[in-house]
Amino acid sequence: MDNKKFIVSLKKGNEASFKEVYLTYYDRLVSIAKRFDFKLLTPEDFVQETFLRLYDKRELLHEDVLLDKQLFTICKNIILNHVNRENKIVQLNPLKVEIAEEVTDTGDFEEKKEKLYNFINQLPEQQQKIFTLHKLENLSYKEIAALTDLSEKTIANHIYLASKFIRKKIENH
Repeated sequence: MDNKKFIVSLKKGNEASFKEVYLTYYDRLVSIAKRFDFKLLTPEDFVQETFLRLYDKRELLHEDVLLDKQLFTICKNIILNHVNRENKIVQLNPLKVEIAEEVTDTGDFEEKKEKLYNFINQLPEQQQKIFTLHKLENLSYKEIAALTDLSEKTIANHIYLASKFIRKKIENH
């Protein structure tokens, strides 16, 4: 099966195609993940997350880009995002006590989170998708550009406009 037909099959949610990808790439992805030094999670955890993300975001796959390249990019991004978060947590650790004292009302946090998602849902569809990929999924402009066939400049503009809209909504509430 050629790359394009295979990706189209994946995008349609074909279980056999997904299983074939899993069996074909699992070991290769684990060997890539083993190159990183993780404190809490195993390389297998990241590979599982890669396949979950592949399945959840399969409609974003590009037929003109080799599947293995897209899969390796997804895995690499998940790993790098985790490593970056891990580094931030290690840096923030001394502040943990002060932060814990400040965040006492989880109901308030949940309410703010709900408002934020409500504001995101008010964005135009394209801005909503790009803002979510960048701010919530932690994808770079370059990664989003690869997924959406838009230029990085267009991505930056969408994120700027979405951020401006959300800031304005927050100020007015």
